Amino acid sequence: MAKIILNKSNYFHNLKTIETHLGSKDKIAVVLKDNAYGHGLVEIASMAKEYGIKKAVVRTINEAEKIETFFEQILILADTDIHSCSHTFHIAINSLEDIEKLPENTNVHIKFDSGMHRNGISLDKLEEAIHGILRKKLNLTGAFTHFRSADELSCELFWQKSNFDEAKNLIKTLCEKLFIPVPNFHCANSSALFRFKNYDYDFARVGIAQYGYLDTDSIFDNPTLKPVMSLWADKIVTRVLKENQRVGYGGKYMAQEDMKISTYKVGYGDGFFRLNGEQKYLTPKGYEILGKVSMDNLSINCEDEEVCIFDDVRELAKIHNTITYEITTALKEHIPKEII
Repeated sequence: MAKIILNKSNYFHNLKTIETHLGSKDKIAVVLKDNAYGHGLVEIASMAKEYGIKKAVVRTINEAEKIETFFEQILILADTDIHSCSHTFHIAINSLEDIEKLPENTNVHIKFDSGMHRNGISLDKLEEAIHGILRKKLNLTGAFTHFRSADELSCELFWQKSNFDEAKNLIKTLCEKLFIPVPNFHCANSSALFRFKNYDYDFARVGIAQYGYLDTDSIFDNPTLKPVMSLWADKIVTRVLKENQRVGYGGKYMAQEDMKISTYKVGYGDGFFRLNGEQKYLTPKGYEILGKVSMDNLSINCEDEEVCIFDDVRELAKIHNTITYEITTALKEHIPKEII
């Protein structure tokens, strides 16, 4: 079967790098949505807690409930379908309509639309939102935004930051007038964080960087991060592929001479993207995945009892013309995890 190995030393290295940049581990909120980008929600949460992280970000109430005991504060980005809420949970308000859905005493963070235009409250609606929060007897504990181009060389990051700072000042003024506590402010994702020399907000939402990747333009002076995940598979069988014989669907790979090959228990049914035999992919040990990847298995020119399929997904991301996030997040939750 397939398994995922998580390297705790690499994970702690990444958190230390982030902590050093921010100046405090208390300013780190680890983003654990979508099964911790495929790494395993509970497994990553346990390591983050061990390191001393107190804040996390997830997508749903269900995710938050699974890790409630690991953190002091959990921000839920996209789920307002609740009847009662743990004091640990903080719900993102993505629209004025969200305010009406939540029960009294729910902790909320206002999402401000600084220019991405997917969701969030616009500047001219912020006062209405805060009055609505008071009317519904909700607790305003945070305000945040999300950057649309932090990974690209452009001035858009600083344009959005300027917009958010304007919203921040307005929210602070309104809170002081209404005699309510000023909330925490946060805006940076992984890509934005390392473009700010002095990050002067209450915390940052760190996603892909904690897992060892930054998908940003190469011109940026990014830190050295270490991939946390490796994917492994057990052998099913070894056989001799004779010269001119072909293996797998469509017979895409043909042996140039007699060779030993093995079939391993991992495929696109496990979320490992289908290689179609057009581009060569080599495992960390230099073995080649031969021909097309099947739903539940693939063939490799080796005889090892288990094989590491990848320990760094950047090459796979290039082959599939996508980002590292998509390669890791696609892996299915049923794959067992092991922390070393």
